[in-house]
Amino acid sequence: MRIFEIKRTEVSEHAALAPLSVPGACGAGGYLWISLTREEFRNALPEVQQILQTLCLTQLVDLHVADLLNDQLPSHYDYTSLYDVLVFRRLANGQGAGAAQGPVQGQPQAAPASPQRPPPRSGPPVLRRVDTRPVGFAVFDRVLLSVHPEDGAVRDGFAARLLAAGASDGRGAPALDARATSARLPTSPSDLMLRVINQIVDGYLDLRRELTKQLDHWQTELIDPRSRFTNWGALMEARQSLHHLDEICEDQRAAMQDWIDSLETLPAPKGDTEQRERELILIRSRDVLEHIERVVHHVHRLEQNAETAVQMHFSVQGHRANDIMRVLTVLTAVFLPLNLIAGIFGMNFEFIPLVHKADGFWIAMTSMLVIAVLLVLIFWRKRYLARTR
Repeated sequence: MRIFEIKRTEVSEHAALAPLSVPGACGAGGYLWISLTREEFRNALPEVQQILQTLCLTQLVDLHVADLLNDQLPSHYDYTSLYDVLVFRRLANGQGAGAAQGPVQGQPQAAPASPQRPPPRSGPPVLRRVDTRPVGFAVFDRVLLSVHPEDGAVRDGFAARLLAAGASDGRGAPALDARATSARLPTSPSDLMLRVINQIVDGYLDLRRELTKQLDHWQTELIDPRSRFTNWGALMEARQSLHHLDEICEDQRAAMQDWIDSLETLPAPKGDTEQRERELILIRSRDVLEHIERVVHHVHRLEQNAETAVQMHFSVQGHRANDIMRVLTVLTAVFLPLNLIAGIFGMNFEFIPLVHKADGFWIAMTSMLVIAVLLVLIFWRKRYLARTR
């Protein structure tokens, strides 16, 4: 569990929730970021509900608690009159390491699951990374509650950046001036959630580049007529992984669009400061949505490229087979009259022209050679023997 108190120009990390549950412990000008793993959230649920009641005058609904504890939930958005809930699926850390200590798929989430490592996925390493785990966010006015998988990679990475942005020197003064620090620090729980989600989407953008390299390599092998492509199993798994990634990103886009729609239906802010904060939240939300759409667009293009490469491979192989059959057909056509002549002179008749002549054999061989050369020239002129590039 990691707890951060974020103010306009500084960030401080607390060791426990209990001191913050006292009324007035959290300053009026700041807010809290409570970040837990699912196991920690399950164990500390009463304490978390108590601090939410103290700071926000409300608690999480039981159904939302179940959503935050669910390790198989797709990306989606839900809300109440006092808080919003957003579930966003992130890439697992490494080759499934993000789920190594988490609940086992297919088991109920009511009780802790024994730490088991899921079976490793086959195929290239980049395909093994197309594995996701949900990150849940509950956004209140003064609290952001985030529930992460057991590794907490996204939380720790963003927490390091957050502490660096709000760092202070040895005398306690901000290392940056107030305006620069406030520009780097999230101004609200919604802003903080969107920045974390943006970091998650950046992981998909990095994965997009690796998938492009892998599929480009396969396309080169598929299109090369001299190569013998045999890695069909990995290619089929790549297409399935791309389809799975497409579904994940579509759910993410739908969740973010629902979030933006809910922001646009809120009552108009009263002051200029609230109006500007609302506009900044909408701008950042649309930016995250645009990043997700870029990933979706690129995944669609990769799927089309993979399908096109497979079709071009079979087209090249079919064209190569046609070239081979054309050459064999031409050779058959060249030797067909020669076989005819040889068959005629092989008949069991007593009187056959040229059979009893001394130079009959050479006359027949010369005729066969002339016919063969003539047919080869005719076929060459018609480009039946030309090699296509």
